[in-house]
Amino acid sequence: MIRAAYTRYALTLLSLFGVYWVALAIAPLHRNDWLLENVLVVLALPIMIMGWRRYQFSRTAITALWLFMLLHVLGSHYTYAQVPYDRWSEQLFGHTMNSLFGWQRNHFDRLVHYLFGFLFIPVLCEWLAQAGGMTRRWQYTFAISLIMAISGLYEIIEWIAAALFGGDLGQAYLGTQGDIWDAQKDMALAGVGALTGTLIHSLRFTLIRKK
Repeated sequence: MIRAAYTRYALTLLSLFGVYWVALAIAPLHRNDWLLENVLVVLALPIMIMGWRRYQFSRTAITALWLFMLLHVLGSHYTYAQVPYDRWSEQLFGHTMNSLFGWQRNHFDRLVHYLFGFLFIPVLCEWLAQAGGMTRRWQYTFAISLIMAISGLYEIIEWIAAALFGGDLGQAYLGTQGDIWDAQKDMALAGVGALTGTLIHSLRFTLIRKK
């Protein structure tokens, strides 16, 4: 019964994601950039589904992955540098986030890099715990290291793609917005997100053990 409820929950998330993805696949701001960004979706979804079938991930872990994929699809629809959160903020609250915080660029990409580290920690820690062979301290260390490695690899892939395609498509995919340290800041934010996620995951595990 519990497994059946869990399966229904996972399939509900997958179905909602499918509807969301199709809706945002219609008339994206930059179709070629959308295609490049969605290579990640095409590669990641089968891996996630196979992992879900093999391992018993918690609802927290699969929901975290789902939220990250929603944000990535949103970024691919508008391009990461042009997600109109300022317009939405002004419509809802009467002022823009950039003016409120004194920002000079679109920070949606920075948010997603941070959340990559934060939201992937639960599933990585649960995967390592089920795989066995590591103490909890080493599980956390390896999970953070893996996130940093993936973040660095992604920045290299972005650079290669931008160099290969060039022009507006290369710039849209790279999304540096004129910041020469964009790649380093993105990797740093992924690391901070991983550290934050690890701290929360560790506290949650400690509280569960005390019950």
